[in-house]
Amino acid sequence: MFGGASGELTRLFAVVLLLLSSAVVVVVPVPGSELRVRVRLADGLVTEEVLEADNERDSISLEFKQGDGTLVTFLVDFKQDVKIFRALILGELERGQNQYQALCFVTRLNRNEIIPSDSMARLRQKNPQAIRLAEERRGLDQLAMSVAVNLSRASQLSSHIHNMCSEAREAIYTREADVKYWLEKGMDSSMFEGLPQTTGLPSLQPCHSAKDLWQPCLCTYNMSLEWYPCLLKYCRSRDSAGRGSSYKCGIKSCSKGYHFTYFVPQKQLCLWDEET
Repeated sequence: MFGGASGELTRLFAVVLLLLSSAVVVVVPVPGSELRVRVRLADGLVTEEVLEADNERDSISLEFKQGDGTLVTFLVDFKQDVKIFRALILGELERGQNQYQALCFVTRLNRNEIIPSDSMARLRQKNPQAIRLAEERRGLDQLAMSVAVNLSRASQLSSHIHNMCSEAREAIYTREADVKYWLEKGMDSSMFEGLPQTTGLPSLQPCHSAKDLWQPCLCTYNMSLEWYPCLLKYCRSRDSAGRGSSYKCGIKSCSKGYHFTYFVPQKQLCLWDEET
């Protein structure tokens, strides 16, 4: 009885080997790489940044929580040369706001702003408990976000916009200069809608000085990325024949601030921008 069972197992094993040897080899994509880094914010608090690289979609995301509870997400779409900034801001329920308010800002990606996704995917850190500080401060960008982006038509601009900005459906903004660049590349103009500006509405004023919660005004929102890998470092070496060559030997970290200005139909949507 035992011999028969053993023979059946042997034949089964042989069939399995035959199927494996004739099967098509399937390469399974490596999942996105995640890196967690402890970072000191401008207010002195320490937060944990989560950096993810997706080689297949050629994108990088960075996410962290600020001291006031705001969740900030920054995504780079290398395929489309697009950057997306999202803020989920806790609302002031006692003043009639929702539990949180979502904002999205979409801009063009410039060269050498951040390392490529494949380099990000290979990053590892020797001391996960260390608190990181950026090596270079890249200053503050003043960005006038004078155009609204239509969420339902934005997929051609970047496939990430729908997932990132669905909660900010009525609050997705970009710059006029970026729109001009995208239109020259053949993007559909129906995706964009110009917003009122100070030239069109002389009485439009900054939200921080507006008295009426229901009047339109110009809102400002400040966002800061305190630590991100901005450049690759290269070292030099020589072989036995004395020939020199360079190789990647690390990263350079940067911090950068962003000052967004945009139109809101009522000050109620910009309560953080009040005079103190």
